[in-house]
Amino acid sequence: MVQNMFRTGFLVRATHTLLTWVITLILFLHNTDLRKCEERGELLLPVLFFLLVMLSVLLYFAVSLMDPGFILTDSVKGSNEEMESMIPQSLTPRLRRCGYCLLQQPMRAKHCQTCKRCVRRFDHHCPWIENCVGERNHRWFIVYLLVQLLALLWALHIALSGISSSVTWELWFRVNGFLLAALAVVCVFSMVVVLLLGCHLYLVSVNCTTWEFMSRHRISYLKNCGDEENPFDRGIICNLWDFFCICRTVVWEKTYDRNTPNSV
Repeated sequence: MVQNMFRTGFLVRATHTLLTWVITLILFLHNTDLRKCEERGELLLPVLFFLLVMLSVLLYFAVSLMDPGFILTDSVKGSNEEMESMIPQSLTPRLRRCGYCLLQQPMRAKHCQTCKRCVRRFDHHCPWIENCVGERNHRWFIVYLLVQLLALLWALHIALSGISSSVTWELWFRVNGFLLAALAVVCVFSMVVVLLLGCHLYLVSVNCTTWEFMSRHRISYLKNCGDEENPFDRGIICNLWDFFCICRTVVWEKTYDRNTPNSV
């Protein structure tokens, strides 16, 4: 974990953390609702906001440093013959060997060119966290986005509460300069997080990954399916339940075979 932190992602993580706390400090020091609550001795809202920001930072580092599901060995090598005998090869594409790390890839896995490893149920490589999003950290990535969105929307409300009026535009910009800068950053991040969270919740609800959605016609186990056909889709409720509540490695080859319309 320590080695991961001090790889190329250190600068990204440090910048994200520094920016988060600088904006938080501006909101506390400026004449916002937080500052007014402090002056009145009402500490509940300031403490809750601080704890929410702290939680978002902790989740950010957890998702950033977590193993997303790297394939380190040929874990399916010993059971490969048994699996192939159980799954009709005419219906299910054969397990392929990665052309980069030479490891056998289970279905829905992909090699990440940035991390230089294969990842189970690969979704995408996120430059924001400088880590892959895959089988082991995808649910925590969505939880992080949700917490981050709550913190950003609250920060947006706090920043707007601190903007004061002045007699001239020049004086107004001078008085509210730092707060306006913080407000601009919070607005941009809020829009990005809303889009990310909405897209990921949709994809999770249909049991699809970003990679599968974007590269459907180039993936061996999907390119022969219809445009609206998803062999892993079990319905919205079951998909969400499996994603958020069941923490285990899934043999997607069996799911694919069971849900393929031509299976016998």
